[in-house]
Amino acid sequence: MNLRKLGTLLAGLALAAVATISLAASELTGKPAPDFALKSSTGENLRLSEYRGDVVMINFWATWCGPCRQEMPLLDELYQRYERVGFNLLGVNIDDDSSRAMAMINELGVNFPVLFDARKEVSKMYAVGSMPVTVIVDRTGNVRYVHQGYKPGYEEKYLDQVRALLRE
Repeated sequence: MNLRKLGTLLAGLALAAVATISLAASELTGKPAPDFALKSSTGENLRLSEYRGDVVMINFWATWCGPCRQEMPLLDELYQRYERVGFNLLGVNIDDDSSRAMAMINELGVNFPVLFDARKEVSKMYAVGSMPVTVIVDRTGNVRYVHQGYKPGYEEKYLDQVRALLRE
């Protein structure tokens, strides 16, 4: 097999893998959000089901992810703006070493709760295959939106979706 055919084959396999990951994550839409409990940056364990009645955004991120770093201050603004009206944001870090995550959240001045999923158990429950992944859960605990990746402007989409869910 020549290099051109090998390159085409590998590109096709990569696209198939991305499509499978996106399909798996989108299969959560409309279903109850899998419950979990993780240790937070404050040392306490936080459980998703404790936020029932609020609109919850779950943002899976890693310190090595450039788009995550770009997105986090924007998510923090959304959190600070809507927290008092029933919106919560849980940042789920997937790094093996939580100290790097702590350094990054301190550097960025993030105020929303950050949870640590070093064993990747919660990430697997949510079929996270890329970074970042943002899941928006309605007041009844159902997944309403799943966003793969981040590009400038996505925060406007998040804002529209969160506002709509807060009005329900």
